[in-house]
This record gives sequence, structure tokens and C-alpha cells, in this order.
Amino acid sequence: MIRFQHIAKALVMAAIAVLVSASFSAAEQGGKYWTPADGQPVPHKAGHARQQVAKPATATRKHSAFARMEDAAAAKKREHHLILQVNTNDPAAMNLALNNATNVTQYYKDAGEKVKIEVVTFGPGLHMLREDTSPVKTRIEEMALSTPEVSFKACGNTQEKMQKAENKDIPIVRQAQVVKSGVVRVMELQEMGWAYVKP
Repeated sequence: MIRFQHIAKALVMAAIAVLVSASFSAAEQGGKYWTPADGQPVPHKAGHARQQVAKPATATRKHSAFARMEDAAAAKKREHHLILQVNTNDPAAMNLALNNATNVTQYYKDAGEKVKIEVVTFGPGLHMLREDTSPVKTRIEEMALSTPEVSFKACGNTQEKMQKAENKDIPIVRQAQVVKSGVVRVMELQEMGWAYVKP
């Protein structure tokens, strides 16, 4: 009988040890314990365990808020890029391109962000940047002083063709830079991720 009591006592002690061990294991797993029936963790309902789980969640929320602040700061430092294409000899289209350039520049200035804009002309649109025929020459001169974010590119291929057709030099406004090909310039900028608009 005494021997049976010793065996029963040992079994009870072993069961208690297993239960205590399972409790500590559940606490280490953030409030989950394992059930032998399905082998899956089950959330522990105890209030203390909930507090342990809530602490990492709070830390994650704080980290996420900090990450959002960093993302917003990075966006402020980001520089935007826009191509405005002009390929028609239409004063309305030329003025619209200049209006777009002015408005986009002002938008990003107000937002505290940087922007670069290139007005690229080719074909009949080269008249926009011709010293002798530009209907918007005065506006370009003013923009060169007030809006340095905007630059102007003239197609060299078009300039050469106009020189041959008109049998004279085709002067380009001093605020513009001549590139070999206006179309290639647009392509290269787009390949670098610049946004493209044809007003």
C-alpha cells in the first residue's frame, strides 16, 4: 500500500511538472500553448499574456508611424521630372506648354519639392525656339529668369532641315540648347523615368 502511494505521488508530481513546463512554454510563445489534439497553437486567454502580446504590437505601431514620417520626409526631398513636347507651329500649343511648365513648377514649390522640366521642340514646333519666328520669345526670356527649373531643347535635325529649306541660318533663342535629335531626347528622358506630356 505504501509502495502504491509512492507511485501515485510520483505520477502526480510528474503531471504537475509537465503542466508547469507547458505554462512557461506558453508564456515564452507570447500567450500560445499547444494542444495535442491538432498540434496547433491556441491563443491563451489570460490577461497577462495579452499584455505580453500587446507590447510588441504597440512597438510595431510606433515603428510604422516612424517609418511613415521617414517616407514623407524622403518624398519631400524627391525630385520630379517632366518632359513637355512641342511639335506644332501653333502659338496656342506653345503658350499651353509654357502655362503647364509654370503651373507644375509652382505646384511643387508650394509642396516644398523639387522639379525639373524640359520643353523639347522638334518639327514645326521648332518655331517656338527660333529667334526670328517665335511667337513666345518674350515669355521664354521671362521664364528663363523667373523659373530656372524649366529648360528648353531645340532639335538639331529640324534646324538643319530648315536651314536647307530656307537657305539661311536658323538662329535659336539663347535660352535654349540645341540637341542632336528632339525625338531621341524625349526617348532618353522617358527611359530615365521622366513623365511625358504633349500639351
